[in-house]
Amino acid sequence: MVRVDGDRVLVETNTLIACFAGGVLIELRRRADDRVLLAAPAGGSPSLELVFAGQEVVSLTGELDDRVECLPLNEHSAEIRFAAWNGDGVLLIAEDPATGDLVVEPSGSSSRPGLRACRWSLGGIAPGLELVAPFFQGVRLPLEDPLIGNTHWQWPHQWEAGLAILQDPDGGLAVHCEDTRYRYKALQVGRSGHPRSLGLETEVPGPLHQNRSAGGLAWRLSVHRGDWQVPAGRYRSWLEQAWRPRPRPAWLAEIGFAVSWCPTDPAILEALAARIPPTRVLLHIPNWRQDPYDENYPTYTASAEGRTFVARAQGLGFRTMPHFNSIDMDPTHPVYPHLRDFEYREVESRRVQGWTWVDGRVRPVPESNAARLRHRDRKTMVKVHPGLALWRSILCEQVRQATEELSLDLAFLDVTLCTWNLDNCLVEGVNPTEGMQLLIARVADLGAGLAIGGEGRNETTARDQSFSQVHLFRSWHASAEGLERTGACALNEFLFGRWCRSFGYSGLGGRTPEEEARMEVHSALGAIPTVTIGSAEEIRHPNPALAAMLSRAAG
Repeated sequence: MVRVDGDRVLVETNTLIACFAGGVLIELRRRADDRVLLAAPAGGSPSLELVFAGQEVVSLTGELDDRVECLPLNEHSAEIRFAAWNGDGVLLIAEDPATGDLVVEPSGSSSRPGLRACRWSLGGIAPGLELVAPFFQGVRLPLEDPLIGNTHWQWPHQWEAGLAILQDPDGGLAVHCEDTRYRYKALQVGRSGHPRSLGLETEVPGPLHQNRSAGGLAWRLSVHRGDWQVPAGRYRSWLEQAWRPRPRPAWLAEIGFAVSWCPTDPAILEALAARIPPTRVLLHIPNWRQDPYDENYPTYTASAEGRTFVARAQGLGFRTMPHFNSIDMDPTHPVYPHLRDFEYREVESRRVQGWTWVDGRVRPVPESNAARLRHRDRKTMVKVHPGLALWRSILCEQVRQATEELSLDLAFLDVTLCTWNLDNCLVEGVNPTEGMQLLIARVADLGAGLAIGGEGRNETTARDQSFSQVHLFRSWHASAEGLERTGACALNEFLFGRWCRSFGYSGLGGRTPEEEARMEVHSALGAIPTVTIGSAEEIRHPNPALAAMLSRAAG
């Protein structure tokens, strides 16, 4: 039942009871035991807001003569309409009789152009409920923890699935969306003055400079008893039904050890084979081409050394995964003139996205078309929109030739996590995230079929990747303070591990306490035991941390 009573909307489903007042969700209770999971003061907590460039947020309540009107629709739904100083908005509120969910669809508009998103907030989250969220493969932390307090997470490269769970030993509540249209969204965790809140943002695809409205994405609130696996299991079931993940090779489950950034030294293969059956070892091989690493993409021609190493590894039975790149290309490459109009452009600044290495530091791509062609030695790379069929065709031609030459059944595609809203968001009607999914699937279908590894694991890349090289919490190359607190909840392994297995990224040699801690956090989050080594000697005479990983793999 959904009922309007003056300025209130009352919702009662078979699982929960909720009340909106003045446009704010002021209470949500679990019906089975009347437990209050959310309680916020009317007017004292944010509700519907508009988000402009630079995360400038304006409210649709609280200004001069702002009005909120509640409108009944039928016994299962109602609307809250906002007529405000800063714009206008609507909350469509409904119950789902089949699931007992509370369903809220926010939208907003303004005469001011440049609108990026509308945000609907949940405030007054009950004390003791911790956030379980798919950030960096899963976290479970108090909302006030400085690692996540007042932080903003964009889907899917940061917020890796459209799901957030609020959990304590007795259960809790969850919010998720069932989106099959690759709509860009974001999660705001806490904010100044409201640490126990979540903001759910619906973005519009760029360009933004003339945009005046946002909305069209429904958020589902549900309550549960038991641990976080209850709502996560429900979301996983929806993913399986909606996305129909690709069947994986039978040997996927046999992999028990991974080497990231494996040098092309045959002695390493002999040392590994003496300790672990090679068929259980995954090798990520970056330097196998004639060209230096991160130069002259998308040309993938094997060097003599690389060809010899791959052949020897295959002969011993190792799972060999040479490194390709999904969307980065060298602007000095001959195909660049065909692709230059389809580079990633940042959604607010409109800058070309990519990188240039200068004195060991990453700098932006030159904005001079001429200067962009002068810095191959600094590994200048630009990102090409994967929605462009021409790019997918060019890349697949190069990957196919290399995989046939090397007889590969595995390929690694770098930066598959790099999909987000852009100024030029839609190419051929496809945004970067959907384009990346099309690209991964196209490469996986080459020849007799390839198992694909990629960088990062989220709900879109896990559909067609068999392996993902994942990052630790804000700790790409060096560990962030507090990293040890982030290994207690293997949420993404629970969600995606049956289709797409994860392995570690960098700093996994066990040479320092920091590296040892990184290895342990990866393991706690469900990753394949992973090492980064520079020589065979490290395998023959391992340090204690590396020996522990070898022991786990052997066992």
